[in-house]
Amino acid sequence: MDFNLSKDKKIAILFIILTALVFSVFGFFTGLRAPSVVTEREVVREVVKEYVPQTTQEEAVIKAVKEVSPAVVSIVITKDLPIFEQYYVSPFGDDPFFKGFQVPQYRQKGTEKREVGGGTGFIVSEDGMILTNKHVVLDAAADYTVFTNDGRKFSAKVLAKDPFQDFAVLKIEKEKIVDETGSLKSKPFSVAKIGDSELLQIGQSVIAIGNALGEFRNTISVGVISGLGRTITAAGGSSFVETIEDVIQTDAAINQGNSGGPLLNLRGEVIGINTATVLGAQNIGFAIPANKAKRAIEQVKKSGKITYPFLGVYYTIVTDELKEKVDLPVNYGAWVGREKDGGKTDSAVVPDSPAQKAGITQDDIILELNGEKITSDNSLAKIIQKYNSGDVATLKILRNKEEKIISLILGERSE
Repeated sequence: MDFNLSKDKKIAILFIILTALVFSVFGFFTGLRAPSVVTEREVVREVVKEYVPQTTQEEAVIKAVKEVSPAVVSIVITKDLPIFEQYYVSPFGDDPFFKGFQVPQYRQKGTEKREVGGGTGFIVSEDGMILTNKHVVLDAAADYTVFTNDGRKFSAKVLAKDPFQDFAVLKIEKEKIVDETGSLKSKPFSVAKIGDSELLQIGQSVIAIGNALGEFRNTISVGVISGLGRTITAAGGSSFVETIEDVIQTDAAINQGNSGGPLLNLRGEVIGINTATVLGAQNIGFAIPANKAKRAIEQVKKSGKITYPFLGVYYTIVTDELKEKVDLPVNYGAWVGREKDGGKTDSAVVPDSPAQKAGITQDDIILELNGEKITSDNSLAKIIQKYNSGDVATLKILRNKEEKIISLILGERSE
């Protein structure tokens, strides 16, 4: 093959090669720019991620929690506790034979403020009134500090404790803020709305909010109302034991530290105050109906204390079993007496009480109060709480198998 080319042919070939090289380079850089051209044509939008509820119930739960959480507070209990130090002494004094033999002893070296417990509450007035359980604030020597959901800290004062129900009312002072005009004013608190617990139905969905285990603030649990009208004996701490009637049973998880927190319906209304749980059980908790708390709140607002009408008897509800056990003539009513070890005890009427002044005595059976029959489901305490101190009560009494009518004026009992 002859590679000897003329000068013109060499120039032509060189031109073709250069032209191809130019187009190749142009294509290369065009290819590099192509993705950016496509990107410029795309509309890039910043998407704000927000969870969309999948059901109407889920939407209601989320909405209720958002509305009520600012009014739910954690209550921390602190107390001055003694500090002890260890030292050593010889039980044999300066006897040289026992030199070096020492035993440990302890002595107090001042005090230290420590956290000893906690609970939950919720704000019921814009000026800082808080409702919680009585057993949360039983210790008069302790200090109580309230933390709001946004981390603010307030010193709390116990205003009143309910003598019968597991309620207590605390008070925190409003913060002072400077408004847009430069004036100093008080900042109102978020308030939880209290609903009507008389409308509750078994199976109704509920939400519990509380300071779970004293550590996890505003923990949410969801469940249903498992029962209504329960009677429980609740114990808390070393000295608190109380029988509470007509409470709500729920399977919404109520943990230690949840005491005093709200039980909500799906409208975000407080329909109960979480108060107790059954140890060793799976999700059996109890709450006091909110309608009982309304009375306590209004009384504290008006008079600074919680009072109840007072009759002045110790009694036992008569049942078929009690009728047979202590030989009573009827199987209903309130027997003025206390059964103990199969027998009866004395001192069932409080001295100088309305009952004693009206002539009620040991072993009387109160059958009715103002025409309302007393039974296991409708106890004397439940009936009497419908009235106020100073009201007239007419009692139907069974004494020695003979019925009597006694009228009296109800007294007043507070803490």
